[in-house]
Amino acid sequence: MPETDPDDFIKSLRLLARPLTARRAAQIIVLLTFAITVIGGVLIWIVDHDEFPNLGTSLWWSLQTVTTVGYGDVVPAQTGGRVIGAVLMLQGIGFITIVAAAVTAALIEQARARHRADESGAVERLDRIDERLAAIERALGSTRPDGPPTEESGP
Repeated sequence: MPETDPDDFIKSLRLLARPLTARRAAQIIVLLTFAITVIGGVLIWIVDHDEFPNLGTSLWWSLQTVTTVGYGDVVPAQTGGRVIGAVLMLQGIGFITIVAAAVTAALIEQARARHRADESGAVERLDRIDERLAAIERALGSTRPDGPPTEESGP
């Protein structure tokens, strides 16, 4: 049995402790879905060997089930096989939901970033207009005795 390096374990813990980003979450979900699909195919082959005589058929059924296609060409006959099918279906539905949510979140973040950029540009333009207006008011105030009222003088 190969020796395990304690540093490898610490590196693994650091990897798990990193902040979760949308990209990292998507990678984890894809890997878990792939693993569950393969494990489900192997388990159905073991549990319901009469209906799933070879591993290829089992993996095909597992892929159909996790993608919620379900052609019906092979179906589990045993209760254990049906439980495996239910787990795969729920995983597939969850996978589709999370992918849709991740895409939606990315689109919303892009829209917010554009809105913030537009907002900051508008604030800069308003600041420049305010400076120009103040300069105009100062210029008019020095040439016209009845210039616009200031905050100190009142209306």
